[in-house]
Amino acid sequence: MIQPTRTVRGFRIFEQFLSEADQIGIVDDVREIARTAPMRRYATPYGKRMSVRMTAAGEFGWISDRAGYRYLEEHSEGTPWPSIPESVLRVWENVAECGRRPDSCLINFYGTDARMGMHQDNTEADFRWPVVSISLGDAGLFRIGNLVRGGTTESVWLTSGDVVVMGGEARLRYHGIDRVRFGSSGLLRSGGRLNLTLRVAK
Repeated sequence: MIQPTRTVRGFRIFEQFLSEADQIGIVDDVREIARTAPMRRYATPYGKRMSVRMTAAGEFGWISDRAGYRYLEEHSEGTPWPSIPESVLRVWENVAECGRRPDSCLINFYGTDARMGMHQDNTEADFRWPVVSISLGDAGLFRIGNLVRGGTTESVWLTSGDVVVMGGEARLRYHGIDRVRFGSSGLLRSGGRLNLTLRVAK
């Protein structure tokens, strides 16, 4: 089994896990997904619009609006989400160390001023299964917290091709992206950061 290059508060980080060719292939697959299920800036239940743009692939996609955070089988066009590409599933199979495949892949795009506040991934049905995160494009400052809000945190820069596994005791730790180092990668033509998170939603 492939070993992480570092572990921070239970988050297993595989630095430069994906080759440049692998990264380009996944980006091409994401573009195909976005043609069927366009990226959107969702609103939180409190009415504030998120700074990241989102879409998804798999049996379930995640959305947010006044009704709350939840997984749905259809996107806003009223059709099923596109399938998770094999290029992405291979990452899960190499690092997840669990006996089933994911049924959801959330895709976030971070533009110039986008960030993601501290949050838990807690809308899934069963927390036994890990979340696998793939970073592509510009570097993001990833902050790792605790099982409850507040307290000390640690931050690491995630660069293009890095993969993070959030499982076990780290599965429900608060985490977020404080900022993106825009222009630090040439992978995406117009810059920015793509983050794909594979998970078992149901």
